[in-house]
Amino acid sequence: MKKFLCPYLESEVELPLEREQHIIETHPELLPAYESELALTLQQPDKVRYSRFTSSARLFYRWFDSVRNGKYIVVVVVTDSSFLQRHWIVTAYIARKIPKGD
Repeated sequence: MKKFLCPYLESEVELPLEREQHIIETHPELLPAYESELALTLQQPDKVRYSRFTSSARLFYRWFDSVRNGKYIVVVVVTDSSFLQRHWIVTAYIARKIPKGD
């Protein structure tokens, strides 16, 4: 399992092997090529929004000129509200823009 620093959450965010495999299989343009950009998205996001689908998930967005001629990396982080407040990446992908109202 990999862990990334996330000052916004004042915690580390986990990337379990199973979720990393999910990202590699469903979004092969992102991992492993842009792992450092994924980490930077969590460290210094341009924007953070709550998910429309589940209140326990946040979407972290960061623009990179170097990603596929200019794209956002989006990292979806779920927070387990148990006593330990675990944060983990459920998925991540590349996007052309931030959806309106998202």
